[in-house]
Amino acid sequence: NPFTDYRLDVIFRHAKSEREYRIPGHFAADGDAASSSATEGSTWRVHFAPDAPGEWTWTAQFRQGNFVAVSSMPTAGKPAGYMDGESGSLVVVATDKSGRDFRAHGRLVYDGTHYPRFLGSGKRFLKQGPDAPENFLSYADFDGTFKDDGHKDHLVKTWEAHRRDWEPGDPFWKENKGRAMIGALNYIAGKGMNSVSMLTMNIMGDDQNVFPFVDYETHDRYDVSKLDQWELVFSHAQELGLFLHFKLTEMESQGVLDNGGVGLQTRLYYREMVSRFGHHLALNWNLGEENGEWIPNHPTPPMDTLARHAMTGWFDLHDPYDHLVVIHNGNPFDDMLGPAGKLDGASLQV
Repeated sequence: NPFTDYRLDVIFRHAKSEREYRIPGHFAADGDAASSSATEGSTWRVHFAPDAPGEWTWTAQFRQGNFVAVSSMPTAGKPAGYMDGESGSLVVVATDKSGRDFRAHGRLVYDGTHYPRFLGSGKRFLKQGPDAPENFLSYADFDGTFKDDGHKDHLVKTWEAHRRDWEPGDPFWKENKGRAMIGALNYIAGKGMNSVSMLTMNIMGDDQNVFPFVDYETHDRYDVSKLDQWELVFSHAQELGLFLHFKLTEMESQGVLDNGGVGLQTRLYYREMVSRFGHHLALNWNLGEENGEWIPNHPTPPMDTLARHAMTGWFDLHDPYDHLVVIHNGNPFDDMLGPAGKLDGASLQV
């Protein structure tokens, strides 16, 4: 299993400041899966978003072993050969972007003050945009089994009304797919909004069509081509100046992985999300929508205080970019406050 039993990390080091980042890589099939729909191959990929110009050196670590991908130990498993130990350097120049494109402003960070701040431009950010539909990624043009697996397939969207908002030069995949969703992002940005929101897993939930896995029941194999298509959408959103509000679970799905704990499946899920999408500059990881013991008779085991702290602790240790981490109110989250808490903020529904 290339998702659990192999692990690629690449260590990037800035020559001048000696700042260092350990960036998680991921299996990328044939390297062009968004277009080819490949399910196998020998390509691995790492996304690095440097935060300073100048020379950066890099060294690859490729490890093999049972469940090595979810280990926190840098030397877990054994060397896997191939690119293990390869190294090199690259030179980063100052950005040439302007306007709303987040690449003109740098990474959005929480610095302890009231509003997050861009590292590059120093500008503050006030998030404002639609929080619906939560099943934004339930889209017919994406690859995957979700469209005909018998789980609320009638809710899959086409975004057809926004096909007219796609513009020449905008991304698409497989000849003409994706244009309506890209048009929807153009529409949101055109209305002056600066964020877009979506669940990345809603198994057992209201929609049941959004998940990163190869199918509804398998939770340790990831759909590489669908996730590469997601990446095309997210990249376009960032160029438009749209913050990505990732909601990692909803109330009904919080116990799908590891029965509501933070074990193999959950840690693998987090790693895949950070590796594939964590390089984007303006985003938050919302650990769960309506999270906790919110209602009687949850359909899956609700996350308790220990699990909620384990979630925030995982991101504190493993997100190399230290993105904003929030949680959405279901159960009150006063159990997350205090010195043990690693939250940057709350996601409030009123």
